[in-house]
Amino acid sequence: MRRFAPILLAALAVTPASAQSSGNLALLNGLFSDHAVVQRDRPLPVFGTAKPGETVTAAFAGQTLTAKAGPDGAWRVDFPATPAGGPYTLTAATPSARATASDILVGDVWLCSGQSNMEMQVSASGDAWNQINNGAPNDTIRMATIEKADGRAPAADYKKPPAWKLTDKDNVGAFSAACFYFARELQKTRKVPLGLVHASWGGSGIEAWMTPAALREVGGYDEAIATLNLSIKDPVAANRRWGETIKAWWTAKHPAATASAPWTGAGSWTRAPDGQGVWERWGVAALANFNGVVWFKAEVELTAAQAQQASTLTVGQVDEMDTTYVNGAGVGATSGSWLDRTYPLATGSLRAGKNVIVVSAYDTYANGGMYGDPAKRALTLADGTRLPLTAWTYQIEPKAGGDPPRAPWDTLAGVSTLYNGMLAPMGPYAYAGVAWYQGETNVGRDQTYAPLLTAFMAERRQGQTADIPFLVVQLANYGAFAEQPGAFATAALRDAQRRAVLADSRAGLAVTHDIGDPYDIHPGNKQEAGRRLALAARRVYGEAVTTGPEVVSAKRAGDSVVVTFAQVGGRLVARGSDRVIGFELCDTICRWADGKIVGNTVVLTGAGAKVRFAWADSPTFNLFDAAGLPAGPFEIAVQ
Repeated sequence: MRRFAPILLAALAVTPASAQSSGNLALLNGLFSDHAVVQRDRPLPVFGTAKPGETVTAAFAGQTLTAKAGPDGAWRVDFPATPAGGPYTLTAATPSARATASDILVGDVWLCSGQSNMEMQVSASGDAWNQINNGAPNDTIRMATIEKADGRAPAADYKKPPAWKLTDKDNVGAFSAACFYFARELQKTRKVPLGLVHASWGGSGIEAWMTPAALREVGGYDEAIATLNLSIKDPVAANRRWGETIKAWWTAKHPAATASAPWTGAGSWTRAPDGQGVWERWGVAALANFNGVVWFKAEVELTAAQAQQASTLTVGQVDEMDTTYVNGAGVGATSGSWLDRTYPLATGSLRAGKNVIVVSAYDTYANGGMYGDPAKRALTLADGTRLPLTAWTYQIEPKAGGDPPRAPWDTLAGVSTLYNGMLAPMGPYAYAGVAWYQGETNVGRDQTYAPLLTAFMAERRQGQTADIPFLVVQLANYGAFAEQPGAFATAALRDAQRRAVLADSRAGLAVTHDIGDPYDIHPGNKQEAGRRLALAARRVYGEAVTTGPEVVSAKRAGDSVVVTFAQVGGRLVARGSDRVIGFELCDTICRWADGKIVGNTVVLTGAGAKVRFAWADSPTFNLFDAAGLPAGPFEIAVQ
């Protein structure tokens, strides 16, 4: 490995890759910028966009290669594998443009992705002040955060290129805590530069991060993908199609009430407060702590001449998702409480006389409603006439029967939206592995999560070395304790994560169900989560480390069940007791089972068809190993 030259911050006045002379073209992809880390020990793809047909000359680490930009302007070269080292300068030039990225190191690049627990910054995690102000600067751990962006089709590059930051007190506080602490721990044993590319969005489902091809492989997403694709070609038709999807959901709940379906405007409606605002503050008992769907209705009278015009409907902000109808036809659906809704209406959408506008507002947490400036709610005709929408009424949708589906272009719960906006622009940028901290949003859908995670791991390896590690943080303890054995959605999602990782020889699991917070879905102890991610990486790499007791089997032995564990650091330990707690034996029902440690096994008294361990949203258990790592939660059949 080359010796790393000292980095003098005052001497870094270089031409950034984004400062190019080719207009809006990104001659080098946005990730190739000052202070970047690129992947060692395998061919290095370098790519970007030039004018179609131009010859691009790229130079890196003493090598010069050329490529011709395709009809879409895309170009790529692949430099020979380079060992860890640096710093280097990367250049790309055409007859009309030049780009330079300086102070580039060669090492291991990790993609850190997921939802809010991966997004959580060092400054918001435990011991933040000390870690930020007293942590040693490290110019060989470099951090790049991908700006949040969604899309209905894959983006070729980033609207705002990510800036690579050095590890120091001015930069580390704003970076992903789990990702940073993982890298800091991993570098203790893998002494090469580490580049961290962080792409997360709180509240996102795994489906939003996956390609349509991967979702089709899992199955069950064809309609959503077709509607998403239609929204690119024909938004009006897509909105109508989505409106019919919500209608079908409602009709399945109320099969005998279609004549008074809310989108028709029929039935009983209650006057909403003037200006509306957050419904939890209306003083209506049924809405004081309500998360779900509330239907809102406004009416507007039009002349025949007005009805013949094209128009634009604006309904302001809706927390947090809406599906909006005009005269029973879907005209728009948007996710994001911060966004003003503006829906163009084609000629023929309106009619002479009374027109009914209905907004289905779906809120999943905290505040809900239609709020912001009431004056924004209006129908504006093509001739400029603006008709305010006032005197809104509402209906509360009963919770029984389940929540509505989410639009396929929904930023966080749609299909492929975050892949399109945040992962697709990475292109073939080479990385050493993936650290994934996600799953909270998919709680309640555990039956589909294991195949989704399996497909996601496979597609993130496409274009990379096929055996790169994929590390998964298992969900931490949060939510209900178990007073009796029962069904717990978070526990089921954890087991789906476990099964997906178990089936992949190059995947690793970081268990965290002992370091969470039952009252906060965002636990602060990201240092330990990062340490366990590093242990999982080292195990995948083949190092002789253990990652916590991992169930192997459960077998009948007379009137007992013997549960065997691997990955035990030293020996099994029952903390605070001479017996093991947290086990259940199940057949038609589940019941607590006492356990005794015998070597690397736990012997349970009783019989059952399956064994559960630590099966609750916030489980109570005491089985650890001598290294201090907890036994992972599981549900397995008894042999």
